[in-house]
Amino acid sequence: MKNIKNVNTVKSIIKAFAIIEALDEAGPLSIGELSKMLAMDKATVHRLINTVKDIGYVTQNLETKKYSNSIKLFEIGRNVIAKTGLFEAARPYIELLSAETGESINLGIVRDNKIVYVDKKEGKSAIKVSIKIGTSIPMHCTGMGKAVLSHMNETERENIINQIEYRKYAKNTSLDKGTLLRRLDKSHELGYSIDDEEYIDDLISFGAPIFNYKGDPIAAISISFPKSRYDEADHGVAYPALIKDAAANISKQMGYIK
Repeated sequence: MKNIKNVNTVKSIIKAFAIIEALDEAGPLSIGELSKMLAMDKATVHRLINTVKDIGYVTQNLETKKYSNSIKLFEIGRNVIAKTGLFEAARPYIELLSAETGESINLGIVRDNKIVYVDKKEGKSAIKVSIKIGTSIPMHCTGMGKAVLSHMNETERENIINQIEYRKYAKNTSLDKGTLLRRLDKSHELGYSIDDEEYIDDLISFGAPIFNYKGDPIAAISISFPKSRYDEADHGVAYPALIKDAAANISKQMGYIK
């Protein structure tokens, strides 16, 4: 929970949102687990979480008694994104890429130091290695996240990189800043990024950044599929070209002029 010093803040609201953020990060969680994680007494957690549950932002599993965020938060988030025009601009290219490749196509936006999957079209293959809409993933170990990071200004990028907790998610996760910076430099040079089993084993993806009218990388689009089906000659040239072209066209729709 952030240390907020504004005298006009309402502490109970801050604590309620801390609960929601904890559920987003690590849920489902019990009252006891939330109390320990947030250093709040159980009575306070119980009072606040039942308040947000009563207005529909949190749900409770009747068997485990644990709490999770409800889809209401996701619906609000989607409405915010829809007002930016991103969904409308990106959806035709998601459909087009899906039809051309038969692979899973993903759309992600930046939230703090993570990429949030906000739209996707599943691939046609019977073998699927995919990530659900609404999932938030550290930027440094995803194709979309690295595509955005590699095109951020130095101050923003350094701020995010300094928050990274280097841990091993899959066989090729970046485990130190030096490795990550080399990968980001390569992504910037190529205009796209590769997630080669960095977050999920047997998942490879190609991601490219989407820019707004100011030239800021605000989102990304990616093609992902099982690494076991990867063929350098077939996928290594065609897929990067397709994803870069789609991202460039979406960026134009968002008002970006290179």
